[in-house]
Amino acid sequence: MLISVAARPARVELTRGEERALAGEDGEVMQTAYRVLLATGEAAGADRLVPVQWAHLSGVNYNTIGEAGREFLEGMAGAGARAAVRATLNPMGYDADSVGGYGLPAEFLEGQESIRRSYAAMGVEPSFSCVPYEIYRSPGAGAQVAFAESNAAIYANSLGGMRTNKESAFSALASALTGKSPASDLRGDEPCPPEATVRMGIEDPNEVDYGLLGFFAGRQVRGASVGISGMGGRPDMRSCKSLCGGMGTSGTCARFVEADGGAGGGGGEEIEFGRKEAEDVRGELDTAESGDIVVLGSPQLGLGELGDLAGMLRGRRFRKRCLVFCPRAAQADAARLGYAAEIGRAGAEMLYDCCACLTPLICGGGGDRGGIEVDAVTTNSIKGAYYLNNATGVGVSLKPLSEIVRDEAE
Repeated sequence: MLISVAARPARVELTRGEERALAGEDGEVMQTAYRVLLATGEAAGADRLVPVQWAHLSGVNYNTIGEAGREFLEGMAGAGARAAVRATLNPMGYDADSVGGYGLPAEFLEGQESIRRSYAAMGVEPSFSCVPYEIYRSPGAGAQVAFAESNAAIYANSLGGMRTNKESAFSALASALTGKSPASDLRGDEPCPPEATVRMGIEDPNEVDYGLLGFFAGRQVRGASVGISGMGGRPDMRSCKSLCGGMGTSGTCARFVEADGGAGGGGGEEIEFGRKEAEDVRGELDTAESGDIVVLGSPQLGLGELGDLAGMLRGRRFRKRCLVFCPRAAQADAARLGYAAEIGRAGAEMLYDCCACLTPLICGGGGDRGGIEVDAVTTNSIKGAYYLNNATGVGVSLKPLSEIVRDEAE
């Protein structure tokens, strides 16, 4: 089954080869892909398509795309769809090494396996990670990529030196198949300037504060780019990922600019983010006094964060169940460096290929869905808190990692 996107009068100027593909001369798969790119390009005000070196695809978890998505991918793979550039994948719904212990329904397992097979047939790398910028080398400063995962798109544009639209599942797949993407304002040598600047007014912020800042900024500024001032230099990786994850969850922003004071980097209104604003946002997401389990990894923890966690846990052990989500690509290095052993000794379970968001491994009580049934979890993730509260029906106790280890391990 192939998606059909009605062609509209094109403002996007296509090359002769692209016009031929759009007309179906290269087959139905490529025609579908170019129709998607044309539609998204028109919506973004693009005047052309540009080559990309890398596409990172969402639409991997059966929990999110369901049977219709599974059938679509199976149809594309069966019709001969193949990646034209490096293509990598967002997390799926479980870790195949441990899924047998969670009692997930057969329908979910079969659907997820079908999705995995379809992407493999299309030549997409089975990275199953939402932090591709941590597990792959960047193609270079100014490189054009097409990232569908929101935190990864924001990180690429803001901190990774790359250029990407905040792609949808469909447009990123179309980019993977064609090696092209619409040339929005985000892709220029001088990307679109911020429409406003949010000033960080919290002293000594932790990663939860940065996540709240990102969530606030994404909601306040509805354009593609926002300035962030008052950070006093780039925060550590944990806080950078939290900032990107929060911003990607709440709004349309695909990029932030580090601005020192004023509305630097592009003018516009300056918006204050202090303790009051942070507590207002936190009130929406911090919905439980304590969690039944601890959940870490949304976005997934990279090797550096695993090292930090292992160091914090030395000589301590969790009093309750703890799930740590990280890329499989970090597995060997985490074992070699002793991080995995230390985290395991502390009673935590490391899970690969999946993420704390939208996984059936964690679910609210009631029903027969398998997974760990809980009323609430403890986490340091703003992105995770949003999806656990709103999509999974699980309450959240928000704490920075240092407090989680202090309060939940002995």
